[in-house]
Amino acid sequence: MEIRRIDKPWTQIEADWLIVPVVESAELSGALAQLDQALGGIVARLKSLGDLSGKLASTLPLRGVTGIGATRLLFVGLGVANDLTLARLDKALTTASRAISDKKEVRIAFAIPGDAVGAISPAEIVASAITASLVGSVGQDLYRTEKGRHPFASVQIAASGNSSEIDAAVARGTILGEAINLTRDLVNRPPQEITPLGFAKRAQAVAVEFGLKIEVFEKPRLEQERMNSMLAVAQGSPQPPCMVVVEHNGGGPNAPKLALVGKGVTFDSGGLSLKPTDGMLTMKCDMAGAATVLGAMAAIARLKLPVNVVGYMGLVENMIGGAAFKLGDILTARNGVTIEVLNTDAEGRLVLADVLSYAVDAGVDRIVDLATLTGACVVALGEDVSGAFTNNQNWCDAVLAAAKSTGEDVWQLPMWDLYEDLIKGDVGDIKNTGGRWGGAITAARFLQHFVADKPWVHLDIAGPAFASSNKPHREAGGTGHMVRTLVELARRQGK
Repeated sequence: MEIRRIDKPWTQIEADWLIVPVVESAELSGALAQLDQALGGIVARLKSLGDLSGKLASTLPLRGVTGIGATRLLFVGLGVANDLTLARLDKALTTASRAISDKKEVRIAFAIPGDAVGAISPAEIVASAITASLVGSVGQDLYRTEKGRHPFASVQIAASGNSSEIDAAVARGTILGEAINLTRDLVNRPPQEITPLGFAKRAQAVAVEFGLKIEVFEKPRLEQERMNSMLAVAQGSPQPPCMVVVEHNGGGPNAPKLALVGKGVTFDSGGLSLKPTDGMLTMKCDMAGAATVLGAMAAIARLKLPVNVVGYMGLVENMIGGAAFKLGDILTARNGVTIEVLNTDAEGRLVLADVLSYAVDAGVDRIVDLATLTGACVVALGEDVSGAFTNNQNWCDAVLAAAKSTGEDVWQLPMWDLYEDLIKGDVGDIKNTGGRWGGAITAARFLQHFVADKPWVHLDIAGPAFASSNKPHREAGGTGHMVRTLVELARRQGK
C-alpha cells in the first residue's frame, strides 16, 4: 500500500474515494464550502435534508460525482466536535475504511481538517486515518478464494500545516497500523500454522526486519531453567514448547527495563479438562497475549523509542494425550512455588508463572503481562473491556493512563487479600484455580506469586482480543487490542 501526504485543495484530489470527515452541525466554510461549490451545492442540500448529519460513525457515500478530481465521495460523521476522543475518531475512520474496502485496487484520500476538532489535532487525525485505512481494509478471510476485504492500492493524506508534524503522524500511523495487523494476522492464522515454533519463526523474521535482539528458548533450555509449570502444560502435545525473548535497547545501558509478558497458548483444548466444541472453536486466539507483545515490540523498535523494553512470550499447546498433565498433579514452578492442578483448562497462568519468574530474575524493573486468561473477566466486563490487576497502584495508574490516552478500554479490579484464601493449597502452596467465584481475580492473585516485589500489572484481554462478530467499525477475529496502549506506555517510559 502506497501512503503519501499531499498538499492540494480537496476539489483537485484524484482518487476513487475522497473521505471527508464532518462533525454534527458542521458549518459550510473553508475547504468544505469550496467542495460544496464545486459539487453544485449538493453538500448544502444534503445538510438541509438531514442526510448529512455528522453523527458519530455515520457514513454517506456519493458515487459518480463530477466537478472534482475524485470519482466518489464518502462523508463520515465525527459526532459532536467537543466530544471527540481518539477512540471515537478511530471508530469513525475505521468504519469509513471498512465501508469502501470491498473492491481491489481502490485509491483513497482523506480530507484532513485544517484545524483541531475539539481536543484532537490535525496530526492526530492524520495518524488515526492512516491506522484506520490499514486495519479497516484487512479482513480475517486469509484463506478465502473470494475475499470480502482488500487492502487499498494507495492512501493520500490531504493535510496542510506543519509538514514535519504531518509527516511524523503519517509514519506513526503507518507503524501502528502495521503492528496491529501483525498481531491480528498471528491470531487469525490457524493453529496448525501458528504452533509454538511457528510463532517463534515469525518472531525471528520480525526481529531481523526491525532490529530487535531475539533469543528462542526451546525445550532443553526450558528444562535447564526449571520452567516445570510451563512444561507440564505442553506435555500432552507433540508440538514442543518454547519461549521467545525479544529486546529493544533504546534507552542506554543504565536505563530502567520494562517487561512485556504474553501468554502464548497456540491452541487450547482444555487438556484433560476438555472444553466442549463451542468453547474450543476460537481457541487459536489463546496466544493473543503473545501476539500483542510481538506487535507492540515491532512498533517500539520502528519508532526508535528511547526506552529499554523486553518482550517475553511463553508458547505452548494444551492438548490431550497419554503424557498430558493430570488433575491432582503437583507442579514445582521455576521460583519453587508448588502448584496443585485442579483444572487443566486453567493452564495459561501455569505458563505465565514461569515466564514471569524468568523476567524477574532477568532484572526487569516493571512488568505488564497480557493474557486471554479467564472467561470470568468477560462475564464481569463484557467483550470490549480488559481487566487490570496490580500489586502497585502507581504503576497501574500509568498503564491505565496510557490506555485512556489511546482510547482502549481497561477497568481495574480489586486484589484484596481475601481472594488469596480461595487459591490456598491443601497439598501444595497454591491451587491453579480458585473456583467459580471471582475467577478473574483469583487468577491474578495466582500470578502475583511469581512477580516478587516488582511493580506489575496483569491485563486480562480475554474479551476484546478476539471479536465474535463483525461490526461496521470492526472485523471479527483478532483485533490487535492493547498494541496501542503498550506502545504509548513505552513512549511515556522513555521520557
